[in-house]
Amino acid sequence: MFNEMLSYFLDPANWVGSASIPARVGEHLWYSLLAVALAAVIAFPLGLVIGHTGKGTTFIVATANVLRALPSLGLMTLLVLLMGLGLFPPVIALVILAVPPLLAGVYSGVANVSRATVDAARAMGMTEWQIVWQVELPNAMPLIVAGLRSAVLQVIATATIAAYVNLGGLGRYIFDGLAVTDYGRVLVGAILVTGLALVVDGILALLGRLVVPGRKKRGPKGSGSGSRPGSSAGAVSGATVASTSVATTSA
Repeated sequence: MFNEMLSYFLDPANWVGSASIPARVGEHLWYSLLAVALAAVIAFPLGLVIGHTGKGTTFIVATANVLRALPSLGLMTLLVLLMGLGLFPPVIALVILAVPPLLAGVYSGVANVSRATVDAARAMGMTEWQIVWQVELPNAMPLIVAGLRSAVLQVIATATIAAYVNLGGLGRYIFDGLAVTDYGRVLVGAILVTGLALVVDGILALLGRLVVPGRKKRGPKGSGSGSRPGSSAGAVSGATVASTSVATTSA
């Protein structure tokens, strides 16, 4: 099996054409990005409103738990029976998979911004819209990116089901290999999905470090970066850790 997998990767014919490895990776990324983008359109504004107002928390936690419990393959099969073959059934199934972590990240990030900070902004005469965009959203970015990271990884891992309804992507290797008991090809698909997930996870992990509030670049003389002990940025870091725990518990 491992020899067949290596032979597949070393064959130049598998790196060119419409069914090549780069083409399958591109298809897989397209399905994943489309699903995450559509999920963000739903989860982002809803999470902002609930996190800012505090209304609907119980409903949103219950809904997120229900959506997490839905089996993606079974849901996609049901959608295929209702809608027919095509791009929409797997994308809708992936959107439903991506909404809960995105929603939890936005909601918990905004809800855990210090109330004292929000009240101070309100006392300065800022409107509710300005408070959301200029105060709450920047401080919530670490948890928002954490939710995005979780959603993207789940979608990339699950986007293989698109091949179940004769679409492309890296799942093509897995389903085609299983159909003819070619486990070397199945291993090719598994390795490519794992590698793609690790690369994307690394990029999002770096993005998560860059959006931490109060982060400062190192000075030209090698001065230390970050905030001073006891500064507001340090308090935000502590709130981030606490809110991560809250997001995990809610999920």
